[in-house]
Formats: sequence, C-alpha cells, structure tokens
Amino acid sequence: MKNILFLLLSCTLLLFSCNSCSSDSNNDITDDIVDDESSSEVVVNVEPSYFTTNDVTITTVPCILSDGTETDCYQIVTNSTPSDHEMGPWCPDNIADNTEAGGIWLEGGEVYDVDGAFIENMASFYDDSNWLMYDANGTIYVTETEEDCINAANPNVGAAYENFCVECIPSYITDLSQTWVIPISPVLQEDKVYFATGPGGPMSTVPSTRGVALNGIEYSAPAPVNNILSAYTLAPFDDAGGHINVHQGYHYHAATGLSTAIEQDDNYAPLIGYAMDGHGIYEMLDGDGNEPTDLDDCRGHSDDIRGYHYHVDAAGNNNFINCLQGAYVQ
Repeated sequence: MKNILFLLLSCTLLLFSCNSCSSDSNNDITDDIVDDESSSEVVVNVEPSYFTTNDVTITTVPCILSDGTETDCYQIVTNSTPSDHEMGPWCPDNIADNTEAGGIWLEGGEVYDVDGAFIENMASFYDDSNWLMYDANGTIYVTETEEDCINAANPNVGAAYENFCVECIPSYITDLSQTWVIPISPVLQEDKVYFATGPGGPMSTVPSTRGVALNGIEYSAPAPVNNILSAYTLAPFDDAGGHINVHQGYHYHAATGLSTAIEQDDNYAPLIGYAMDGHGIYEMLDGDGNEPTDLDDCRGHSDDIRGYHYHVDAAGNNNFINCLQGAYVQ
C-alpha cells in the first residue's frame, strides 16, 4: 500500500512539474513575440510612381547617409515648375481688385487673401502708417521686371523698393533645375536633427529644405517674413502656398491642398511628399478633419501601415515640419 501511494504521489509531482515547465515555456515565447512586435518599426520605402511624371525625373544613385549608412537613394531632378496646378497670381493691380487677382499672406497662424482691400489696409493691419502700397488712383506698386524681382528680394533692399508688392513670374526661371537626393529606405534615428536655417546655420551639413512635394516642388524653410516686412515690401504666396525667386525657382512655404496627393484607404490624411530623410509627409488633417494628437517635436509619429511619417503644420504658420527623425544625405 505504501509503495502504491508513493508511486501515485511521484506521478502527480512529475505531471505538475511538466505542466509548469510547459506553461512557463509558452509564456516566454509569447512574451518574445509581443516584445518583437512592439519594438519593430514598419519601414515604408519612397514610392517613385507617386511623383508626377511631366516635370520630375527620378534615378537611383548610391549614397551615404548622415549616420554613415551606405545605401541607395533617389535623385530627384525637377524644372521647379508644377504641372498639377497653375502658378500665381500673387499681387493684385488695384485696391479695387477681388481675391482672384492676388495670392495669400501668412501671418500669426492665419491665411489672408491678398486682394485689393488687404493692400489698402496694410497700415491698419500692421499698425504702421508707413505702409502705403498704392497711388492716388488705387494702382498698386508691383515689381515689373526680373531685375526688380531680384533687387526687391534682396535682404538689404533699398528705399527704392519700399511699399512694393514683390512679384517674380515663371518666365524668370525657364532654365532652372533643382536636384534632391533622398534615401529610398528611410533610416530612423534615436536623436532628431533640427534644420539649418540657411547658409552658415547651426550645422552646415543639415539641410534647410524640408522635403519635396510629389510634383517635384521644394518644401522650403519658412519665408523670412520679418525681413520682408521690415523693408516695407510684401512678397505674397499664390493660393498653393508658393512663390518664385530666381535662385530657388518656384517653391512652397505652406501646404494648402492644391498639389498632388495620394489618398489613403483608411480615411487617413493623404500623402503629399517626402522629407529629406525619405519619410512620408502627409496633410495635417484626416478625412474627418482631425489632426493627430501624438505628434513629436518634428511633427511625426508612427503607425502599422505607414511606419514613421510626418504631418505638415497649419498653412498659416509658414512651416511644414520642424526637424528630421531619420538619416539624410549630407
């Protein structure tokens, strides 16, 4: 009888021991899968077919990224003119002109129509009586030549161009091309990198260009609004958020929804371009008019479909994104 009880007790202990081992083993495997899934980052390559074909040429080139990664990049060459929307107008001709005669101005987070009434009320708008951009007949002073465009856009513009509406037109950039190189497969970094503001910026190897729209137009650094206004000039943007200088060509300072966009199947904000690190740039709002609430300092976040990506800032902020979270071509 004692032998039988001993055998039964031994089997029970053995069975309990095996079940415990099996249970612990399954839990470890499950934990590893969860950890792997939670730590993995979806990487979404740049898709060249999304770019418009009439004004953009894309080739694959070898490149070295800012973190030392040797990889392949897309070299994007454009003539700096969009094929998916018209450029201009920028400056109205008379203070009686309606909104169709002019572009927009970005101030204090808001977008304002640059119509005749806006020009007429500049002194009140900026609480400065020195603003008077029109003559006794209501005709607005507008730059008329390429030389005027260049001189008026100079940060050290002279008094001769005070109270002028600066308008540079597409015929000034017929021979201009722009080239950008961005990684095909974006490489996410632990530390973000803030943009250089221009030549001699905080880090000369950091780009100041924010990215490239799907029509090949540059997402530029914020326009130097204070310099423009301090010279008593106004350089409006067209309704697409762009204007021209002879060095950059046509470029954007705001996303207003007029350029090429790739709609998403899940009602997500549309894709409108790529940042210089190869991560996608999406519109600010989704199909229901909602802005993401979990954006980081760069205006980026991740999901399981698009990986890490950015959302543009409000048009009135004269801004797109604030920094790069991925490695870029130096």
